[in-house]
Amino acid sequence: MNIYGGFFGAACNHDAVEDVFFGTDYHSHLGTRRGGMAAFDVKKGLQREIHNIENSPFRTKFEHIFEEMQGNSAIGCISDSDPQPLLIRSALGKFAICTVGAINNADELIDKYFVEANGHFNAMTSGVVNSTDLAAALISRKENFVEGIKFIQDQIKGSLSLLILKDDGGIIAARDKLGRTPVIIGKNEGGYCASFESFAYQKLGYETVCELGPGEIVEITKDGMTRLAEPGKEMKICAFLWSYYGYSSSSYEGVNVELMRYRNGEIMAEYDKECGVAQDLDYVSGMPDSGIPHAIGYANKNAAPFSRPFIKYTPTWQRSFTPAKQVDRNRIAKMKQIPVPELIRDKKLLFVDDSIVRGTQLKETVDFLYDNGAKEVHMRSACPPIMFNCKYLNFSRGRNEMELIARRTIAELEGDEGLKHIDEYLDSSSERGKKLRNTICEQFKFSSLDFQSLEGIIEAIGLPECKLCTYCWNGKE
Repeated sequence: MNIYGGFFGAACNHDAVEDVFFGTDYHSHLGTRRGGMAAFDVKKGLQREIHNIENSPFRTKFEHIFEEMQGNSAIGCISDSDPQPLLIRSALGKFAICTVGAINNADELIDKYFVEANGHFNAMTSGVVNSTDLAAALISRKENFVEGIKFIQDQIKGSLSLLILKDDGGIIAARDKLGRTPVIIGKNEGGYCASFESFAYQKLGYETVCELGPGEIVEITKDGMTRLAEPGKEMKICAFLWSYYGYSSSSYEGVNVELMRYRNGEIMAEYDKECGVAQDLDYVSGMPDSGIPHAIGYANKNAAPFSRPFIKYTPTWQRSFTPAKQVDRNRIAKMKQIPVPELIRDKKLLFVDDSIVRGTQLKETVDFLYDNGAKEVHMRSACPPIMFNCKYLNFSRGRNEMELIARRTIAELEGDEGLKHIDEYLDSSSERGKKLRNTICEQFKFSSLDFQSLEGIIEAIGLPECKLCTYCWNGKE
């Protein structure tokens, strides 16, 4: 489904298109391929528009939307794969739908439910079925939306949160069965909204009503919110939300992202102090932008000044995401980095990265710093080593786990045998954990390297471990 993505919907006593335009735009950090909006108007019915946003932001592609679309209810989404929202005509009526999540068993579901009926689906250029279309088809097999949503949430392997805009103007919002991604409801005097990111509606004058629980389904109209399905008791919200892809001003399950990242950096600094590592630093810095708050927390605890030894050139490189080809990403990353020599030359520097996934750009960054005269370059990852590609969402997903620097290094050290000792490799105090870090450290010429511990990141989030999904780090479901 969506490699990255987010959505926003609103039902108002005024034209909802403007609110949804800005609310969707505030999810642009979650994707750069496609954006879409749908609206319902009593006279015009359901309307829909989708644009490619790879080369220009959502806002510029949809700035004309106020002239072309109108309605008291609307939904919008950012998607890195499937074109959406889709307009659907089914036994449940006409509706628009957008989704966030991953359906890993799409072929199995198609074979099981649609092949004998000669069903067909929209396919993308690669031949992959549009997962949002599949979701809509499965929902439409049942007698009503609630039963249909429960049905697909039980059938899919992966996750699914969604918005459905009905042809009476109501908006159904459903959170994934285990709450892996957030869905939050807001209200103001004009109506109600549903959003992935909390700050998106707060900037539009909405106040929080509630965060949907795992599997909870509600319907919003301009007049109120109706619960259609009770929340489940078990939750596995993605811990990577706080470490990396959630926006700093958002809160999930009552935990603000920015404050979590400060705590996370402080915990890493405390551990380094206990170990006597990197204690006479000149500067602490964050990389990329989402690493900055982790670095601020580290610097505050370490008592080393926070600085920016190199600056991202944003006038022409504003987009936070870069091209699909790795060679192009490396080149653009290098082009963005403008050094501040006075903050690099003869300095002992420590950088906190939000995560070290593949490590493809790290060597160039370190070489760049040494070429500009750095005396020492220490590296910290704000999350544990990523050992597994996510199979529930697509936020830390890849085609081959050997692309992950931690897994690749483990394979080089002891082959398949290393998979039996993942817990040891996560632990920086174990012999295997030290070997992993030292090997990567030597490869990239870091003065020192460490990853936040699993216990440390859970402590920084502040939720019970049983409510967090940490699969990408420890492989435990």
